[in-house]
Order: sequence, then structure tokens, then C-alpha cells
Amino acid sequence: MTADHVLSASTIVTMDPARPRATSVALDTAAGTIVAVGTLDECRAAAPGARETDLGAAVLAPGLIEPHGHPFVSGVATQPPAIWIAPYVGYPSWNDVQALFRRCQTEQPPGVPLLFNGLDRLLQQAPEPDIELLDGFFPDRPVAVLDNSGHMAFFNTATAKLLGWEAAPPPDPVGAAFGRHADGTPDGRASELAAVMAVIQPLMAQVVTHPLHSAAQFYALMARGGITTTSDMTYSSAYLKGYEALASMPDCPLRVSLYHMSTEPDADEPLVSAVPEVLLRKQGIKLWADGSPWVGSAALTYPYLDTETVRTAGIPLGPSGTTTMNYSLEQLQDILARYVPSGWQMAFHVNGDAGLDVVLAAYQQVLERFGLLGSDHRWRVEHVGGARAEQFDRIADLGLYPSMSPFQFIYWGDLLDGTLFAPEIGSQWQRFGDAERAGTCLSFHNDGSVTPPLPLLNIQAAITRRTPSGTLHGPEQRIGLEQALAAHTVNAARTLRREHEIGSIEPGKLADFVELSADPHQVDPTAFIDQVAVLGTWRGGRRIDLGAFLAQVEAVDPSGHAHLAVPGHAC
Repeated sequence: MTADHVLSASTIVTMDPARPRATSVALDTAAGTIVAVGTLDECRAAAPGARETDLGAAVLAPGLIEPHGHPFVSGVATQPPAIWIAPYVGYPSWNDVQALFRRCQTEQPPGVPLLFNGLDRLLQQAPEPDIELLDGFFPDRPVAVLDNSGHMAFFNTATAKLLGWEAAPPPDPVGAAFGRHADGTPDGRASELAAVMAVIQPLMAQVVTHPLHSAAQFYALMARGGITTTSDMTYSSAYLKGYEALASMPDCPLRVSLYHMSTEPDADEPLVSAVPEVLLRKQGIKLWADGSPWVGSAALTYPYLDTETVRTAGIPLGPSGTTTMNYSLEQLQDILARYVPSGWQMAFHVNGDAGLDVVLAAYQQVLERFGLLGSDHRWRVEHVGGARAEQFDRIADLGLYPSMSPFQFIYWGDLLDGTLFAPEIGSQWQRFGDAERAGTCLSFHNDGSVTPPLPLLNIQAAITRRTPSGTLHGPEQRIGLEQALAAHTVNAARTLRREHEIGSIEPGKLADFVELSADPHQVDPTAFIDQVAVLGTWRGGRRIDLGAFLAQVEAVDPSGHAHLAVPGHAC
């Protein structure tokens, strides 16, 4: 490697235990890699005659990693012309959402379909917007409203007509369901991924006119949060052309690892692409064990509390046990066994403790069957918000990697503790401390578009166990700053099997950085996000220009990517 650029900052947080701090880094910009890390003199010696850039007071750290994301469909479903209505992007109450609905019906051209994403019945205290309710707002245009969890969608009569479902929805897909009136006609509800997709696909195809640009807007949003590598945990081959197009842009800010949906017929096939693997690679298989705690479809051994909030959201008190599982234990074992021979990394969405029991049993049986116990398989469990403490010991014993969701604690923590669940359960939601004490390789994610991609907010929540209201919940689940930083850097890289490339600032690794306004170790933990801001990101030794990236994508003829407005649609 030939270093041709020396980059200096007030301090460099390397996340390399062998040399945790530095002030300069020498880069080979042609290869996009790091040649040397150390003092300015050391890097000058490694790169004689190289140009130099001093970032001044900025702090340099490894580019942040989102090991569980959905970047393409998040852009299509939340960025304009789709309408993002989540409580934390400007619509905190049901009254705010209703006012927006009325405004859209008045201001948008008659008959033009509308797609809303991010309804949160718990945080917004909204009723289920079934077909009758939505018809009241939108009597003459197709409309769909996607629940913020991604596990439910709601639609009106005009959409039912568009879909050809006036008499009845189609038969329920495996692991999913459509709501029906007593006479068999649709009631405007769709539950779980396959049913949700069946509703929103046709609307997306009409609403989203430049899906590549919609996706690029979400890429930019992630980059503004300091992210340089992400994953797509709902990959379908239909997205490949779009991912390739975005990766080809000079200022593309993200590397992407793909996890193919197990329900896709070609999920076992390798990725064939001209895009370099360092930018786009297929990593594994994604499966769904249960649903979401926010709509009552997580598989739990404990009940919800009988509170007004729970009743308004229409959540059954339970406990649901395994009745809300998308698959039986035997079905999960069969699905895993289908993909193990190809060597894919497995990843299970599971929120509830009853669901996690089933997943762990399925994993153990298949790992034993294929002689993989004790191997470096790194099979994953995603979210695990409602897990019990002892389940993390079993996760560690099986060699599994938990990717946890601080956002569940951040946005719902005040409700979880004493409103949704008894305090001994709700205060412990997202057991970071137990995961750390069990010795797991803990990573964090935001699961965009469920919540905005804000890794620094995740870190603050993990080290303080305080919600934005300032309330402390479950202080015993706090972890240290180094562990929280690792969850979005080195541990996230290990989770994606990319620790040889990214996650720390070391010679030989890719030159992916985030510029921060302050040293995370020198700020008040309770004001972390107020004192530490993202100033920019670097990918492969190049500082990313997000304005240029969006312009590059907008200039692409959208007609060649129209199919990308239909998530899950086969090319």
C-alpha cells in the first residue's frame, strides 16, 4: 500500500485496544485503506510527501455501523413522496395525525393514492385505523397506513378496490393474515410481513415515482447519523439493481450487507454482482419468529397490564405464549436446515421471551445436527427486547450474537415500565447489562424505518438508562461507554463478519470514519447527544458529500428502476 494522504484530528478514537488513541492516520486513497495510525510524525514517516488535512478540533472515530437495517425499503416507505408520520418525526399524537390526514385529503389532487408510514398506536394513542375509519378521511382515493412496527398495515375501501379485494382479501399467507368482516369482506387490516407487503406494494408502485432517489434520501439520513456501513435485513433480489445503482455513485455513503428473506424462492442463491464485495455483499438469511410488542404480537410468557393505554391500542392482555409465533418449532428447524449446508449466517427477528425460547431451541437442535456447536457460526438473534436474564447465558453458550434495539427503550421505555408491563419486566426491557455480563458480542441497531438512524442516541441510552423524559429505568442494565461504542463499531463489525475490514481504525482496514464535534469520553453522559454531534463521514478515505450524492442519484433516469417501488416484487 502507498499512503498519499495524512489525516489529523484533535484526537482519534481508534477502538483498537492495542492503540486506543492517535492523532493522525495515513491513507491509501486509491485502495481506500488505512496504512498507518499514530502521531503526525509517525504517519509522515509512513507517507513521505503525502498531502495533509487537519480536521482541527474534530474528533475522528470509526464509521458507525448499523448491523440491522432496511435502507432501501425505508427510503421508499418514509421519504417523499411517501409520508412519514412517526411520533418522533413531528406527529406526537393522534390529533396531529388526523390533522395531517385532513390536510392531505384537501391539498392532494383528487384520486391520487397516498402512503403513510409510522403510525404508533401506543405513543400516539391512536385507534386501529380500520377500513371504516380510513374511509371517513379518504372516501375516494387509495390510502394505506403502515404501522410503525412494520408488522401491520391498514387500508381503505378505495385500496381494496385497487387490489380487487372488494368481496374478500386473498387467502392468508403463511405466517400472516388479513382482517375480515363476518361476511368475508376486508376490514382494512393486514398483519405480518407477507400480508403487509400485499397491501402496500401496489400503492408504492403508484406513489413512489423515483424509488432510487427515495432510497438515497434514507442513505443520506443514515450518513448524517454517522453510519458508514449498514445491512438490509429484508433483502429480496428485486432490490439488487437498486443497490448496485446506489453503490456506483461516487459519493455513496454506505456499505451494505444483505440478509435474504427466508420466504424468497432464491434465498439460498449466492449474490452475483459486478459491484465490489466491499460495497455490497450477501451475508445471510433472515427469519421472523414473532411480531411486535407494540401491536401485541410478540410471543410473551407474561401479560400486558390492564391499562387505558393498552386498551386504546387494542392489545390483548395475554400472556400470548407461543400463539403469536409465525412458525412452529418444527417449521423453524426445517427452514434452518434448508440453508445451513450453504454456509449462510442465520438471523432471527424475535421480541418476546417465549419466542426466544423457541428460537434458541431451534438453533440448538440444528447446530447439533450439523455439528456446528462450538464453531464460529455467529448466528444472530435480533431485538430480544422482552428477553429474560437467563436467556442471555444460553445465547452466549450457543455462540449466538444478539443485536439489540436501544430505540425500544428510548421511545417506549416510559410506557414499558408500569403502563404496558409490570415494572419488574418493563424496567428491564432491552437488558444491555445482562447481555454484557453473559459475555455476548452485543451490537446495537435502529431498525430503520422503525426509528430514525441515531446511533449516538442509542449510546446515550445504554450508558444512562434514561429515556428522553429524563426518567431512569432499570439502572442495573446500564453498560459502560466503551461497551456502548463497541456495540456500534467493533462488535457490530463482528456481527456482520466484517471485523477484518471495518469497526476500528487500524492499518489494513478500510478508511471509514465519522467526524465528531467532541470526544465521547469527555462529555456528560446524560447530555451525550447535546454535546457530541456528527460533522461528516468518510468512506474509503473519501469525505462524503451528501448533496453531491443526492444529485447524482436524482440525475438517474427513474424508468429503469420503477420496479423498486414494489418491495419484495420479483424482477
